[in-house]
Amino acid sequence: MYAVVGCNNCNTMWLVTDPREAKTATCPRCGKRHQTKKLKRFFESDDRAAAQEARAALLAKKHGDSEAFADVAHTAELERQAENAGVSDREYLEGAGLNFDEIESASEQGTGSKSRDELVREAIDRAGDDRPTETEVVAYAVDRGVPREAAEKLLDRLVRSGEATESGGRYRLL
Repeated sequence: MYAVVGCNNCNTMWLVTDPREAKTATCPRCGKRHQTKKLKRFFESDDRAAAQEARAALLAKKHGDSEAFADVAHTAELERQAENAGVSDREYLEGAGLNFDEIESASEQGTGSKSRDELVREAIDRAGDDRPTETEVVAYAVDRGVPREAAEKLLDRLVRSGEATESGGRYRLL
């Protein structure tokens, strides 16, 4: 379930994942933490793309751009167009004088090390049905070389982007 909600502090609209399950939600713009049940819900759907489209339409209406919004493709189509825009990795690297095939081969062999993001995700996921607290997630990441502040920011980013959810002070990946 996805809901388009609004901040009563700065009027930002954003998507909340599992609004019935999450106790709190943090505004991505001003950082104010809200009780989810008290947030105004402008739209709800089981479909993330539908919720994204509704948010975009609401923002266009808020700014007096409903007519222009009607002429634009669906947000999912715009995302596909953005992904296909620009140059490919091969073109970029070869344009910079690098050998794409050598780089791809080296990346396939891997170094065995994980990114900070991967370590925070692993910290959430490793607990299985026992959903970890923020302290547990951060401690796991810090033990593996992630700076505390970076781990906290990554965890917050995962929740704000809808890739993880927090309920009752416990986290899980979606």
